[in-house]
Amino acid sequence: MKKSLLPVALAGAALVLGACQQDNKDVIKKLDEISKKLDKIQATGVGGAAPQQRPAQRPGPDPTKTYGFPVDDLPSIGNPNALVTVVKAYEYACPFCEKVRPTEDQLFKDYGDKIRIVYAPFVVHPQIATLPQQAACAGYKQGKFKEMNDLLWEKAFKTRQFEAANLENLAKEAGLDMGKYAADMKEACPAWVNSKQAIASSFGVGATPAFFINGRFLSGAQPLPAFKQLIDEELKKAEAAVASGAPAASFYKSVIVEKGLKKM
Repeated sequence: MKKSLLPVALAGAALVLGACQQDNKDVIKKLDEISKKLDKIQATGVGGAAPQQRPAQRPGPDPTKTYGFPVDDLPSIGNPNALVTVVKAYEYACPFCEKVRPTEDQLFKDYGDKIRIVYAPFVVHPQIATLPQQAACAGYKQGKFKEMNDLLWEKAFKTRQFEAANLENLAKEAGLDMGKYAADMKEACPAWVNSKQAIASSFGVGATPAFFINGRFLSGAQPLPAFKQLIDEELKKAEAAVASGAPAASFYKSVIVEKGLKKM
C-alpha cells in the first residue's frame, strides 16, 4: 500500500515559508504561494507523485511521551473541564494553522464537551505575526478571544492586512474596550506573548502548528484521523483514570500537567 506523500509536501512548503523572513512584502507573497499549493494538494492529492526526500528537521518533542504543558492564563475554546485538552501552538501568519481550523471545528462536533482546545502563541514570522498575536491577547484579556480569533483569521490573515490600523478596526468589531485594548497592546500583551512563547519553546516547539493532546505531541496540520486517533486513546485513558478515582474536573492539571514531563 502506498504511503501518503502529503506530510512530505507540507514539510517542503513549510521550509519555503520559513526562509521568507526578509520583509513583510516577501513574507506575504510566500503566504499566498503556500496557500495556493495547499489548495492544490487538497484538490488533486499527491498520491501519484514521485517520492521525495524529507527535509532535515531539528529534534522535536517525543510523540510517545506525555508533556505537562501548562495552560494557565491561556485562551481556550470548549469545556474547561474536558477530559482531553488539545494545546495548539500557532500564529496568524501561518497558512498551515489556518488550514487546520476546519479540523478543529469537526473535533468539537465529534467530541462535544469531551475536548477543549487551548491556544498557545508561537510567533515564527515576527515581522507580520507579532501584532495580531498581541491583538488576540487583548481580546482574551477582555473575555473575547473567540471573537477576536475569528476576525483575525477572516479579516487579517485572509486579506493579508496585518497592520495596526486594521487590527484596531477588528478590535472595535469584536466589541473591545478600545482604551484597555491600547493599553494592553502597549504593555501587557507583548510581555504575555513573549512569556507564553518561551514556555512553548521549552517543550520543543519550533514550528507551527504544533499540538499537544493531553500532553502527547502531534506536529503540523495533520488530517482529521491523526487527531482522532490520539484523542480516542487519551479519552479512553482519562475515562479509566476517572473511574479509578482521578478528579474529572481538574484531570488535565492534576494528572497531565503534574505528572507529565516539564520540558523536552
